[in-house]
Amino acid sequence: MHEAPQAHGLLDVGDGQSIYWEEWGSPDGVPALYLHGGPGGTLGSSGYRHRFDLTRTRVIGFEQRGCGRSLPHTSDMETSLDTNTTAHLISDIEVLRKTLGVEAWIINGVSWGSTLALAYAQAHPERVTGIVLFAVTTTSREEVHWITEVVGKIFPEAWDRFASHAEHSAIGFQRGQSRLVEAYAELMNSPDPATREAASQEWALWEDTHISIGVGRFERDPRWENEAFRLAFARLTTHYWANDGFCVPPLLECMSRIRDIPGMLIHGRRDVSGPANTAWELHRNWPGSVLMIDDGDGHGGKSMVEHWSQANAQLVARQLD
Repeated sequence: MHEAPQAHGLLDVGDGQSIYWEEWGSPDGVPALYLHGGPGGTLGSSGYRHRFDLTRTRVIGFEQRGCGRSLPHTSDMETSLDTNTTAHLISDIEVLRKTLGVEAWIINGVSWGSTLALAYAQAHPERVTGIVLFAVTTTSREEVHWITEVVGKIFPEAWDRFASHAEHSAIGFQRGQSRLVEAYAELMNSPDPATREAASQEWALWEDTHISIGVGRFERDPRWENEAFRLAFARLTTHYWANDGFCVPPLLECMSRIRDIPGMLIHGRRDVSGPANTAWELHRNWPGSVLMIDDGDGHGGKSMVEHWSQANAQLVARQLD
């Protein structure tokens, strides 16, 4: 039976949006916030809580606007994306922090969540006591170009299918002249349900493909079976990626804002989806950071997860000792 969080609920954050949040661990422990991936990845079965010592940590997670149990859901085309940007998500985090009475917290971000963690920390450095980034991204235009276009050189047959769908379905898309991510963003906002369904299936197949080297095999993510999850994930991811994560100026140019905050960067050498140079450049521009590159893992893995737990233990101990 799935263990229940000690507290959870829906929080009105404005703009007609309510976010699902939950809390685990010690109410008197060191506060820590978990930011999931995606965009649109959700908290899943809350396995993130196992990356913390719950006897010493007050762990809080939430599902970002438009996905998971948050309302309204972006699988519904009646739900506008106009108020779904990184600035809005940062505002949501602040509303949650104030509502739960947290002065400052350790921020954990996984994949896209690492982009959001950096953006939040740069906006509110006084509210951040430490940062743990896992499968590091900054959602720069270069990174989006890599994951949607350049990595096709490693998976040419899969990328040809991915691009061909856009050529046949998106108005005006031409390989080498148009951004593939913008074509898919257009398709995911089509008024035609069949168009959105087909595009989401192709996007999901490409996601499974480009992470396959890191996990050592190709396998389908079972979450794609949930139509609402798949539609929201593809719609939100293409929306954020087509807009460079709504990070202006790019996060790498603003590292001076968090230069002295302790940070732990954990990245897999075999992460084809996001090469290690992003984590390396962040580390070079962040004096307070420690970089751990795992030679055996890709976009996540058992060994990386162990490093994740150790990183949190170190940051919590630093505050308690």
